[in-house]
Amino acid sequence: MKRAYYYVGLDIAKNIFQIFAADGRGREIGNKKILRKPMIEFFANLSPCVIGIEACGTAHYWARTLEKMGHRVRLIQPQRVKTFLGYRNKTDAADARAICEALMHPGTRFVRIKSVEQQDTDHLLAQRERLVHNRTQVVNQTRSFLAERGIVVPQGIHQFEKGIRQILAQHWEEFSDDFQSVVTENFAEYEELTEKIDRMDARINARVARTEECKRLMQISGIGPLTATALIAHVGDARQFKNGRQMAAYLGITPREHSSGGKQRLLGITKRGNVRLRTLLVLAARAAMHGIERRKRDENGQPLRLSALESWILTIKERRGTFKAAVALANKLARIAWAVLAKGEVFQPVKACSVSVAA
Repeated sequence: MKRAYYYVGLDIAKNIFQIFAADGRGREIGNKKILRKPMIEFFANLSPCVIGIEACGTAHYWARTLEKMGHRVRLIQPQRVKTFLGYRNKTDAADARAICEALMHPGTRFVRIKSVEQQDTDHLLAQRERLVHNRTQVVNQTRSFLAERGIVVPQGIHQFEKGIRQILAQHWEEFSDDFQSVVTENFAEYEELTEKIDRMDARINARVARTEECKRLMQISGIGPLTATALIAHVGDARQFKNGRQMAAYLGITPREHSSGGKQRLLGITKRGNVRLRTLLVLAARAAMHGIERRKRDENGQPLRLSALESWILTIKERRGTFKAAVALANKLARIAWAVLAKGEVFQPVKACSVSVAA
């Protein structure tokens, strides 16, 4: 690998890396394994070239590190690399070759490299998600334990905290010492997890307060601090997308198409992209729909003047149902978020005429 080359496919790992190099015509120059420390020294002393890395764990770190050395780094989706792997055996050498071939292909779309701040936000959201998951496990386990004793605890986090204190006060003397210790430890763990989640929420709110893009995103109906920060952390620069539909497709909330013979056939949403962000957008859509339902009529029961977006989603809900309307609104929110982020606009709903809606 002493000759000059232009394209490098780098298969990353913890300690052993694989490097495949090719010239501008795609001819192989070298394919070899290299350890972590020599690999850093190798690229530090190498003339600038184009490096392709599969977008997986630690890929963003290595991309930023190699760019500081003067190289151009491109992150490639694993599905795209799998296409070029073809019928080859699964080896590090074959992976590095497939990465390089995907890098050189003109139709390959690359993943935007995340900044350190974006990854910090993403890690904050991931940690909060784990804490919420753990708290839900504790609540469900406690409810199941009490159900075995003939005691039904109301569903929901807030109802659980409110109802369990009253229930335990009424039935505490009926429990054995062992069962009392189990319930006490579970409730203490619940309170500890709730306190940690509250601290996470405070950090997220502080990040929102100092980020102008988050403030603009939160002006969109249904989008709160969690969804706004998740959009900034995962999408970053929205100008990488040509329009709002491309961003919605990137998030996996556009229909999957299976068309042939001139006949178009649309299926359910693709569910590609980040699961957490797509879930937050659907929850934001449901929250927005709930708010529309509460204020669509005045105190006298007369239809109010709704915005064009609100009138549209109510029509979709009446025709297709709540769940499909929520996904359709999530798609619309993603497109609006693209306009807010890419164009620096402020969301201003356009008022429509009063419409007749179902009770």
